[in-house]
Amino acid sequence: MMEPAQSEMNILSNGKSHDLGDDMGVPMKTFLDEDQNGTQTVRFDDPDGGLENEEFLPTPDGKKLTRFTDFEGKTSFGMSVFNLGNAIMGSGILGLAYAMANTGVLLFWFLLTAVAALSSYSIHLLLKSSGIVGIRAYEQLGYRAFGTPGKMAAGIAITLQNIGAMSSYLYIVKSELPLVIQAFLKGDTDSDLWYLNGNYLVIMVSASIILPLALMKQLGYLGYTSGFSLSCMVFFLSAVIYKKFQIPCPFEEFSANTTAGHPSVNVSTHSHEYINGLVHEDDDSYCSTRMFTINSQTAYTIPILAFAFVCHPEVLPIYTELRNPTKKRMQQVSNISILVMYTMYFLAALFGYLTFKGNVEPELLHTYSRIDPYDTLILCVRVAVLTAVTLTVPIVLFPVRRAIQQMLFPTKSFNWLRHIAIAIILLTFINMLVIFAPNILGIFGIIGATSAPCLIFIFPAVFYIRIVPKEDEPMNSTPKILAACFAALGVSFMVMSLSFIFIDWTTGGGHAAGGH
Repeated sequence: MMEPAQSEMNILSNGKSHDLGDDMGVPMKTFLDEDQNGTQTVRFDDPDGGLENEEFLPTPDGKKLTRFTDFEGKTSFGMSVFNLGNAIMGSGILGLAYAMANTGVLLFWFLLTAVAALSSYSIHLLLKSSGIVGIRAYEQLGYRAFGTPGKMAAGIAITLQNIGAMSSYLYIVKSELPLVIQAFLKGDTDSDLWYLNGNYLVIMVSASIILPLALMKQLGYLGYTSGFSLSCMVFFLSAVIYKKFQIPCPFEEFSANTTAGHPSVNVSTHSHEYINGLVHEDDDSYCSTRMFTINSQTAYTIPILAFAFVCHPEVLPIYTELRNPTKKRMQQVSNISILVMYTMYFLAALFGYLTFKGNVEPELLHTYSRIDPYDTLILCVRVAVLTAVTLTVPIVLFPVRRAIQQMLFPTKSFNWLRHIAIAIILLTFINMLVIFAPNILGIFGIIGATSAPCLIFIFPAVFYIRIVPKEDEPMNSTPKILAACFAALGVSFMVMSLSFIFIDWTTGGGHAAGGH
C-alpha cells in the first residue's frame, strides 16, 4: 500500500495509476524532449519529487528506466491542430462584430492581437512547466506546485469553466434549433409540436450526437469531427463576407405583415432615430465605419476578447496524445491553432461590422434574421453554427472528466464503466441546468469571470514560478518576473470582469460577462 503523498505522484499524465514494480519488467516508450538548444534529451516522470533534473534512472540490468507516460501518442499534428482549434472556437465568434462596433476597428484589432499573443505565452508557460517535471495533466501540475490545494484548485476551475462553456453551447442549441426548424418549415406549424420544443431537442442532440462522441477513450479520435466543426465555421465566415456585398446600410428590415410573396419592409435603425416613421437621409451615424470608439458598452467587450482564446484545459490532454511529442512541436500546434482562430475571429468581426455598422446586434445571426428570417443561406449558416457548437461539446467534456478523475479517483487506472458513467452524469447535469435554470448564462458569467482568468493567466504563471527550480531561474530573472506580471494581469482581469458584472446587475442590464 503506497503512502498518500507517493501515490499522488505516481499518477501519470492521463490520470492512470502507476506502480513502480511495473517498470521493472515492462519496457516503456522513451519520451524525447527538447532543451533550449534544440537538442533532444530524455525526460522522466519522477514520482518521488527528488529527481526532476535527472536524465535517467538506472535499473539493475543497466537499462534506462522511463516512466513518463503509459500512453503512446498517436494523434497526428494536423488532427491536434483541429482539436485545439475547435476547443478555442466558441460561440463567442457570433458576438465579435458587436464588440468591434463598440471598440472601433483599430482598438478591436489591437486587443485581439494582444490577447492572442498572451494566450500563446500562457501555453508556453504550461508546456515549460510540464516539461520540467514530466507531467502532462493540469491538475498534477497544481499538485507539484502547491500540493493537494493546488490540484483541487486547478480541477475545480477546469470543471466550472468547461461546464459553463458546455452549458452555453447547449443553451444555443435549445434556443436556436427550434427557430431554425420553424424557419425551414416557413413558420406554418403549430408551436406546440414536440420537435419545436427546445427542451426535447437539446436532450435528443445530447443523447444522439454528443454522448457517443464523449464516450471515446482518446481525445485524438475527435480530430475528424473537429475538422468538420471548423469547416462549418469557415462556411459561416464565407457567408458573412458574401453578405457584406449584398446588404446595403441602412438595411431594409423584414416585416411580418406580408402579402403573397411581397413582404413589407422598414428601414432599419434604432428607435430614437425615427422621426415621423422615417429616417433622416443625412444621418449616417449608424452607417459610418469607426476606427476607434469608446462608449458605455466598450467595457463589456474587453472580457469577451480576453476569453476568446480559452483552450488551456485542453492543451495538456492534446499534448499527451500528440504523436512524437516535444514542447516545440506542441507549441507549434498551439501557435497554428491560435493564428487560424485569430484570422477567423478578425474577419468575422470585420465583415459582420462593415455589413451592419452601428446596427449590429450582440448576436450577429439575429441581425441577418431581421432582414429575412427565411433567407436560405443564413438558415444554412445557422445550421452550420449549431453543428459546430454541438461538436465542440465533447472536446470540452474531456478535460472535465479528467479533472474529476484526478480529484476523486487519483490512484485508479482506466475503467470503461467509470469513463462512461462520468460522461453520462455530466451531460445529464448540464441538460438539467439548461432546461430548468432560468438565468444560467448569468450564473456562468460569474464562473467564467473567475475560472477563465485563473486558467489562462494566474495558474500557468504561478505554477511556472513554483515548478522551475530557483537554481535555473532565480526569482529576479526575466522569465519569472514576466510570469509574475502575467499573474498580476490575470488578477486584474478577474477584478475587472467581476466589477462589470456587478455594475451590470445593479443597473438592471443584461450583459453578463464571461463565457466562451
